[in-house]
Amino acid sequence: MASAANDPREPGANMHPSIAALLSAILPGTGQIYVGQRGRGRNLLIADAAMLAVALFFFHDKLSIATALVKPTTLAVLMIVSIGLLGYRVWAADDAYRIAREYSGSRRLTGLASVAAVVVLAGVLLAPHVVFAYYDLVQYNLITTVFGGNDANTAASPAPTDAPSGASNDGGSDATDTTTNSTATTITLKEAEIWDGLDRLNILLIGGDAGIGRTGIRTDSMITVSIDPETGETAMFQVPRNWTYAPLPEGMGVWDCDCYPGLTNELWVMGEQYPEAFPGPGTPSENAVKAMTSEFLGIPIHYYALVNLDGFVDLVDALGGVDIYVEERIVDNEFPSYSDGTITTLAIEQGQQHMDGELALAYSRTRHQDSDYHRMFRQRCVLEGLLEQTDPASLLLNFGKLSRVIQDTMITDIPIDALPQLVELMPKVDKDEIVSIRFIPPVYHLKYRDDGEPGRIANIDLVHEHVQFILDDPERAKVELGIEDSEECPKAPDA
Repeated sequence: MASAANDPREPGANMHPSIAALLSAILPGTGQIYVGQRGRGRNLLIADAAMLAVALFFFHDKLSIATALVKPTTLAVLMIVSIGLLGYRVWAADDAYRIAREYSGSRRLTGLASVAAVVVLAGVLLAPHVVFAYYDLVQYNLITTVFGGNDANTAASPAPTDAPSGASNDGGSDATDTTTNSTATTITLKEAEIWDGLDRLNILLIGGDAGIGRTGIRTDSMITVSIDPETGETAMFQVPRNWTYAPLPEGMGVWDCDCYPGLTNELWVMGEQYPEAFPGPGTPSENAVKAMTSEFLGIPIHYYALVNLDGFVDLVDALGGVDIYVEERIVDNEFPSYSDGTITTLAIEQGQQHMDGELALAYSRTRHQDSDYHRMFRQRCVLEGLLEQTDPASLLLNFGKLSRVIQDTMITDIPIDALPQLVELMPKVDKDEIVSIRFIPPVYHLKYRDDGEPGRIANIDLVHEHVQFILDDPERAKVELGIEDSEECPKAPDA
């Protein structure tokens, strides 16, 4: 409690206890200075500055903030710090109020004014901490739910059994930290760096097409992102859903051909039907799709993430829709309705379109007018559009809903302790320099099936050759393979 001897103000000075409390609730120390306790206020302001300096030391840029937000331990510590900071602010406000009341005499608010002052003060004190607690808990729940069950120390990567000449099983390096069994090679990645010993980090992104009228998950979109951890140089390889006789590692599967004779998008379901045929560190379905993609491309798949396209509708709606330029009018008279699976007519006009979630999903899924290969291209363009157009305000305002959508629709084997490293890797990636290629006919068509059933068989040797070419010399590969501009998503003429 202050005394008149060290307070330059006289008793009864023109000061309101509520104003003093509010000032110190906003910034501890300012209320004390307001009531004349300059030395006390100065000490509190020094403490404020020290806490701000510590915060800036740990969170001095966007990268440090983003990295902290994917560490459960850091999120838990920040929650404790927030609670402690709330206690400090409450104490400072109460201290300023008591000092002011001692010297203000009868200048205290009464009636409705007093109630209003308490409400405002409580709001100023609690609001930032309540908001922080909400986002902190949602983020903590998200990353521990989606990524919490994985272990970075034993991340598995099925290695291709028939890698192209000159290619190694780690996507370019001669890593020796491997454990081999009869069906796959497991690369043990050190906890310090998930790409330790690897020239490339390869992550398979899968779009699952489970929904009304379907049994199980069809992997209709399979895109492998290959990143050089040192330079950030990135390539994207897309395997179509409708190749047949896609290769599998020797001994995997239940077919004599060391392959899967059906469509590649059915392999996830095969893992569920023949679990003993797809051994490995993950579920049989994960092992099957990762192994097939590895053999198809000639590089190992270190991790995967699957997002069910049913959740795509909620995702797009939560972000306020997506703007897409439609090059040609699309009409599909046999499109299955998203809501109930009935066959309807889909019509999307040519030109710039602002699509809600249901229309964006329809645009991504329709294929009767053109082909599966056009559909693959549209899917990637919708995803690129979402990434380019999403602003921080939309993310914050819809963070809770987005989190629930991700938890409900995403499956991954990316370990939780690898997330900070992936976040730190992202600034190295220049999205304008990413080489993207789809392995589609006619270039990669080898032959039709020999058994008379419809279906194409890919030229796997040529795929391996071109994958390695892109990894070794991406700029030259873009020109010589004709992918300089052909893979760019269409833009409005005046864009």
